[in-house]
Amino acid sequence: MLAVRYLLRAEPSPGLLPRLLQPLAKRDVTPERFRAAREGEAMRVEIAVAVPEGMVHLVAGNLRSVIGVTRLEVEHGRVRPLG
Repeated sequence: MLAVRYLLRAEPSPGLLPRLLQPLAKRDVTPERFRAAREGEAMRVEIAVAVPEGMVHLVAGNLRSVIGVTRLEVEHGRVRPLG
């Protein structure tokens, strides 16, 4: 398993957050951390998750295709625990 952080910027909308979780849910993956905050006219979202290496780019592609997503960065490394 590879620890990954998906960092997104998106246009705020009522259905944005469930749409961002869908690519993980359909692969039976639960995020280690999911944070979202509105910053003016945009949403900043962080999704930290451990996934098989071959799944990293598939999930990234699904997240990029979510309506409203304007930017996506993928960071590989250790998923830091909350606290």
